[in-house]
Amino acid sequence: MFDLLIVGGGVAGVSCALILGSGLTRAYGEGKKVGIFTHQKASSLQNGLYNNAYGIAPGTRGADLLTTSLEHLATTYPLVEQIPLEKVLNVEGTAGNFTVTTNKDTYQAKSVVVAIGSANSFDFEGLMQYVVPHKKAMPEKNRIQLVNDDHVIAEGLYVAGTLAGTRSQLAIAAGSGAAVGADILSLWNDGKHTQAHDSVPKQATV
Repeated sequence: MFDLLIVGGGVAGVSCALILGSGLTRAYGEGKKVGIFTHQKASSLQNGLYNNAYGIAPGTRGADLLTTSLEHLATTYPLVEQIPLEKVLNVEGTAGNFTVTTNKDTYQAKSVVVAIGSANSFDFEGLMQYVVPHKKAMPEKNRIQLVNDDHVIAEGLYVAGTLAGTRSQLAIAAGSGAAVGADILSLWNDGKHTQAHDSVPKQATV
């Protein structure tokens, strides 16, 4: 049983995983089991070229980001389990008892974050009742989103990135995923608003 499973290894999913990973060594995150499905052949990053995203060198290719972001996650936060080469087919259940079905296996999770993009090919049978036209995409693109309130679809079930209704900008999708991660850390911290920050150690003065 995972405490949390993230579906999607793109911008929003990995951003969420990084925030959660940074909290797993805190008292409120100790013993929590977090996993992320990193199957990403259909990611919109594959053909992207980024010149206008904060902190990312101009000319960075999305295909490279898909690789380096997962390396970053594995190196810095190894407690987050990466599940590669499995395509998620369905998510169903209720808070505390979700079932995530892939083309190879079935997983149980207390909470789930869905962060796989807004293509209208979305076909998770257990979530189709939440599908509506994307409110911030041009109609002719036929994009969809999942109905949510501040990224929450239902108790224990979250959506992040463009599938949550954000605009298709890397920085916005990243912030959406990070916001979900911080909200989950806050829940784990007995509802106390929580941020996970690192800082440069202060040098001792002589």
